[in-house]
Amino acid sequence: MRRILILMAVLTAVVVGANVTRAEGVKLEKDDELTSMVGKTIKGACEQFKDQKLEEKDVSVTVIDLKDTEHPRTGSFRGDAGVYPASVVKLFYLAATERALEDGKLKDSDELRRAMHDMIVDSTNDATNWILEAVTDAGNGPLLSDDEWAKWVEKRNSINRYFASMGYTGINTCQKTFIEGPYGRDKLFLGPDAKNRNKLTTDATARLLSEIALHKIVTPQRCDQMLELLHRDMTTKSKGPDDQAHGFSAMILPPEAKLWSKAGWTSTARHDAAYFELPDGTKATVVVFTTGHANQRQILPAIVKQVIAGLQSGGGK
Repeated sequence: MRRILILMAVLTAVVVGANVTRAEGVKLEKDDELTSMVGKTIKGACEQFKDQKLEEKDVSVTVIDLKDTEHPRTGSFRGDAGVYPASVVKLFYLAATERALEDGKLKDSDELRRAMHDMIVDSTNDATNWILEAVTDAGNGPLLSDDEWAKWVEKRNSINRYFASMGYTGINTCQKTFIEGPYGRDKLFLGPDAKNRNKLTTDATARLLSEIALHKIVTPQRCDQMLELLHRDMTTKSKGPDDQAHGFSAMILPPEAKLWSKAGWTSTARHDAAYFELPDGTKATVVVFTTGHANQRQILPAIVKQVIAGLQSGGGK
């Protein structure tokens, strides 16, 4: 019973982390016209894909227009809805790893860099799970006593505390990404009915990707290292429908576009967090989460296509 109470406390409150040197972050301006454009895009998508039973509750979208980097504006549709993020959470683990390296809490190594590459470029779950354990110092293993368990839970929530200290809300970034499992401590930490599973909003995800793109989180050098891993070369040969350089948002971008992204997909979810720069000067972060339509691969790029058209026409202005 005590273990359940400890875990329930974790589910209801995350303590802000210790003092660290922080970048200033992106100062976003909520834009009613951009929000209206995004809302109309989703209503249009639900009509376009009504035969696939797409409903508004199945979609969350956040757009950050970065053409004016000094005054980025944002609009969203259900942007604050907490959604199971699948592999998009790896973007947060990447930023947390660079933060830990910058603070001297984690030692750099070739093996760490190999895992970071495989986590982001190939979206490998084994690499992700090792990264999470390395950053939090809270690995799986035999079940613990109540006191040991409380200390373990505090460690595993260190990434949550970091993002809370940066003003991120509505997210939970503390669980591994699984194909099978979990077992042991990881299973216990999920809580009853998996209530402690990972959760992201498109608002938070778009903010983080924009902060990386604009060198506003950690240091410019570390942001460049993250961007190198997130860059997608659309001129290469496609490896299949879940290839991040050709599927998802990349499906509707012109070949001259530049793309940095992290996608996530499961049997029920199909998500993408994309920052792109187009030949006409359009620069934007677009994050789309779709739930319940994982095998309907045209929905996500159709939404991104309409968002881009809206931005190019003035984004509602």
